[in-house]
Amino acid sequence: MPDITSLLIDIAPFIAIGMAAQMIDGALGMAFGVITQTLLVSALGVPAATASASVHLVELFTTGASGASHIWHRNVDWGLFWRLVPFGVLGGVSGAYLLSSIDASAARPFVMIYLTGIGFYLLWRAIRMSKPRFEDPRYTRPLALAGGFLDAAGGGGWGPVVTSNLMIQGGDPRKIIGTVNSAEFLLTLSISIAFIATLGFAAFTTITVGLIIGGVIAAPFGAILANRVQPRTLLLAVAVVLIVTSSYSIIKAWPII
Repeated sequence: MPDITSLLIDIAPFIAIGMAAQMIDGALGMAFGVITQTLLVSALGVPAATASASVHLVELFTTGASGASHIWHRNVDWGLFWRLVPFGVLGGVSGAYLLSSIDASAARPFVMIYLTGIGFYLLWRAIRMSKPRFEDPRYTRPLALAGGFLDAAGGGGWGPVVTSNLMIQGGDPRKIIGTVNSAEFLLTLSISIAFIATLGFAAFTTITVGLIIGGVIAAPFGAILANRVQPRTLLLAVAVVLIVTSSYSIIKAWPII
């Protein structure tokens, strides 16, 4: 029988990473994948392939828990939800299918440059915002298609691409964050089916279990923060996270571009 104390010591760092990443992702609608993979690879020395596989599986659980929390706190715009999901799933499945023959990750640095620019624009809007004025986003289906495709083929992008662009269109930050988080569960599920069928339970390592535990524990708190924080503060936080994470990805990929 394994030593429970040693097991807890081994799994504790991954629980902490899962909690921190999901708290930010649940509150701002993005960054779980970027934060977890960065900390796993850079801080803990986990091989990149192992980190990527673990995070992909973990998101099935964290997006489900986060989506349920946002639904409970009434952060979901169901009209927007049903406009995003079908096209997001279509884009995700297409990206997963094409990944075997096309290296879509080569476009990732350029997507990050675009998102950095979006981050600065949202920062400018947050600084200038005096009274909240929101509009129902119009360009949702092509956006969901692109976000789903990039998420599957480019190693992530649903949250940053979809959340930020819906905010640019004038949507309510709280509703956008809750809706995008909730829709991501169905997107992740559709992308992950083939992955799980291939790897089975062999992919559920100590890393995966720890991230799942931490992420699921933190999921309700992210939804609570999104529900209580002022729209201007949410917009400002999204802008800062988008600038920081995208800039990091650009610097990391600098030899490529």
